[in-house]
Amino acid sequence: MTTLITGANGGLGLGIARYFLEKEPDAKIWLGVRANRTNADALAAEFSGRCVLVDLEVTSKDSWEAAVATITEADGRLDVLVNNAGLHRDHLLATMPDEAWSSVIAANLDSVFLGCRAVIRPMMLNRFGRIINIASLSAILPPLGQTNYAAAKAGVVALTQTLAKEVARSGITVNAVLPGYIQTEALAHMDEEAAKRAKAGIPMRRFGTPAEVAAAVRFLACHDAAYVTGSALKIDGGIF
Repeated sequence: MTTLITGANGGLGLGIARYFLEKEPDAKIWLGVRANRTNADALAAEFSGRCVLVDLEVTSKDSWEAAVATITEADGRLDVLVNNAGLHRDHLLATMPDEAWSSVIAANLDSVFLGCRAVIRPMMLNRFGRIINIASLSAILPPLGQTNYAAAKAGVVALTQTLAKEVARSGITVNAVLPGYIQTEALAHMDEEAAKRAKAGIPMRRFGTPAEVAAAVRFLACHDAAYVTGSALKIDGGIF
């Protein structure tokens, strides 16, 4: 299957891409990247011919259309979209800059809208498609200081559930994955004491790994998951 993964230079995107490449010998993975691409370049070199970079600014309609056109021209189809790109800009709402709100909504929610819309037509033509939107546990259990991020990710869940109904008869499934604490660069800033407190609130007493998220994404992307759509799967070690 031909798969496009956004946010593919970061830890979670790379983890999902590597998992697909290692578990699916016939997988063709396109890594949607913008300016930062060092890690993505390295993965593409490691899996030469099966892993390719494509320029993608996820908040741009034109960029989405160009990326999807590049993929469908090269491979004749686009089977799976993993909307993984996103960012945090945490502030208490009373002091949140306008730009912190708009940039987070654009990167986390507008990008999913644009991506889903860009791939729906080629998927409908093939009567097959898998869209997996990476939301966050913050969508259903929002922490302080994340009104922007939590609102965006909650919007992703609602978008997922609505779109799933719209395309169900076209052989396309749409699902969301809600990771909790996952060992990526997003946790790199956390000091030892903060990490201990966070783990104490997780029944499993540890952070998750990108591979554990990737395993769920791979299932939702496979042919056997044809009757799973509109779901919001949390991967959080039992927090919620």
